[in-house]
Parts: sequence; structure tokens; C-alpha cells
Amino acid sequence: MHQAVVDALRGMPPARLRLIELAWQVVREDGSLDVERASFLRQELAEALAQAEAYGQATREAVRCLRQLARS
Repeated sequence: MHQAVVDALRGMPPARLRLIELAWQVVREDGSLDVERASFLRQELAEALAQAEAYGQATREAVRCLRQLARS
């Protein structure tokens, strides 16, 4: 079980998510979305979203393993 926790933690991508960086690039000072800029960055945004989803999945797996470890 301990090895599963270690494996889950090792499999987690870095916490720096590109989606956050890109969000700052597509939001205007007033908080509205710059649709033209977002459209221009569409592919990068899609890749960043996939990265964020993978990070979320890896985080859920690590939490699951830690909960199992705590119960054993």
C-alpha cells in the first residue's frame, strides 16, 4: 500500500498549471474575456485544459491512496 502512495505522488505532474497563466492572457483589466485573444490561443488553451484535467486526476488518485493508507 505504501508503494501505491509513493507511485501516485511520483506520477503527479508539476503543480504549475499553464491554464492559469493563459487565463491571465485572455482576461481584460475589467475582468471580461478577450474573445479574439482566446480564439488565437485556442489550441494552447485546449492543451492547458488537458494538463489541468490530468493534474486533477492524479490528485484524486493520490488522495484515494492516502485515504486507504489512513484506514489501514
